[in-house]
Amino acid sequence: MHCPKCHHNNSRVIDSRQADDGRAIRRRRECENCGFRFTTFERLEETPLLVIKKNGAREEFNREKILRGLIRSAEKRPVAMEQMEQIVDHVEARIRERGENEISSTMIGEYVMEDLVNLDEIAYIRFASVYRQFKDMSVFLKELQGIVDKAKESND
Repeated sequence: MHCPKCHHNNSRVIDSRQADDGRAIRRRRECENCGFRFTTFERLEETPLLVIKKNGAREEFNREKILRGLIRSAEKRPVAMEQMEQIVDHVEARIRERGENEISSTMIGEYVMEDLVNLDEIAYIRFASVYRQFKDMSVFLKELQGIVDKAKESND
């Protein structure tokens, strides 16, 4: 493993532990040359997932894209980074459980929104407004009404 500071080729492992519910190993390392400490993650290499975009193009699944969208939607909201990462983990697990190599971006967005609506309603509306591309106020109001109705049901 190359040191991110001095690019020396040798480092030693100081500590190892499980991460992401046992799907990864987190390792603390120390460069043998300069003593710089850094963290690496070891994950099982899984078959690549392809995302079918709305225009029909295909691209490789990217967890970071989902996380960036969640971060933007939860800006200035009381949503911890750990909670957003849990949503990404849950969405990826649901996709992989399907056992297929391709999934539509629409389905991924639905999975994200199912988890986000239970976490923070404002972040959910922000995410939905970009994802569903609200064309006018009536579509926005319809989405808000759905949240209000769901809240009333859970209070009853």
